[in-house]
Amino acid sequence: MRTKSVSFVLALCCWCGLSPVDAAARQSAHGGSPSDSIWERLLPEAKRLRLPTKFLKALPPDFVRIEFDDLHTYAAEYHPGEHRLILNRSLSFNAAGGTLKPLARMTHKELDVLYHELFHAYMDYLALPDGHSTGVGGGSKRLLEFARIQQACRYGEVAITSVVQRNDETESRYLTERESWEALNETWAVFIGWAVWSQLEVEQNGGRSILRHQDQMDRWAQRLDLAFESGNFRGYYVPDDPDERRTTQKRVLAKRSQLTWGEVAELMTQVLGFPHKVVAALEKRPGFSRPSTQESSCRIAREQ
Repeated sequence: MRTKSVSFVLALCCWCGLSPVDAAARQSAHGGSPSDSIWERLLPEAKRLRLPTKFLKALPPDFVRIEFDDLHTYAAEYHPGEHRLILNRSLSFNAAGGTLKPLARMTHKELDVLYHELFHAYMDYLALPDGHSTGVGGGSKRLLEFARIQQACRYGEVAITSVVQRNDETESRYLTERESWEALNETWAVFIGWAVWSQLEVEQNGGRSILRHQDQMDRWAQRLDLAFESGNFRGYYVPDDPDERRTTQKRVLAKRSQLTWGEVAELMTQVLGFPHKVVAALEKRPGFSRPSTQESSCRIAREQ
C-alpha cells in the first residue's frame, strides 16, 4: 500500500501560492517550524467560510500528521495514539495525494468528513495523560470531564443493531472502557460533521449566516429535529472480542443509544462555539427533547 505523508504546512501551503520548499524556508526564517503555520492558513480559511474554529484553536499546530491513501472501506481514518489522520485522496489537491484540498474547494460532504476526523484528533489530544496536553484550557477540560461522565453513564451499556439493515432489531451490550470511549467519540464526531454539513447547506440556500439571522437558524433547527427523529446521530465501536470481530468489523449503536440533546448542547457551545443564548433558544423549541432518566442521572453525577 502506498501512502503519502505530509505535514500540515506542506498540505496547505498551496493556499498561499507558495511551493512547499518556499513555505518551509519562509517559516524557518522567522524562527518557527514549518508545521507551526498550519493554523495560520486553516483558521482564516475556515473563518471566511463561517465554519467552526473554536476546537481547532486548542490543537497544537504539529499534533496531527496527515496522510493520503486510496481508502475503500472508510472515507477517512484516525489513529489515536499515533495522532495520524488518513484521508482519501479525493480530499487532496487535484486528488494527487500530496496536499490538502483548499477548504473553499471542498464539497459540503467532504468538509463533513474533514471536521469529523479533526474532532477525533481534538478528543485524542484532550485524552492525553495529565501533563502532556499542556494547552488544554478550562473549556476543554470541562468537555473532557463531561465526556468521561457520559462514557460511564450512557456508553457503558448501549443498544446496538444486530443487523445494520434492520434498525428495529436491537440488543443490549456492556462495553469495555475502550469500546465505550470509541462509541462516544464516533457518536460525537457524527454530530460535529453533520453540524458543519447542515450549516453549509442552509447557508448556501439562504445566503446568510445561521448565527445572525433567525430564519436561517430556524431552518437549521428543523434539520436538527429531523436528524434526531431519523436516528442519524449514532456512532459505532470495534469489538474487543476477537471472535466477534471475525463476524463484524464494527457494531453500530441503535437509535435509542444515539446522541442526546444534553450532549448536543455541550458540543454546540464547547466545541462548535455556538453562543449560549442560541443554544438556550433551541432548548425552548416545542420539539426539544427532554432529558431521559439516564441522561438526568448523568447530569446529577456531573454536579456531584
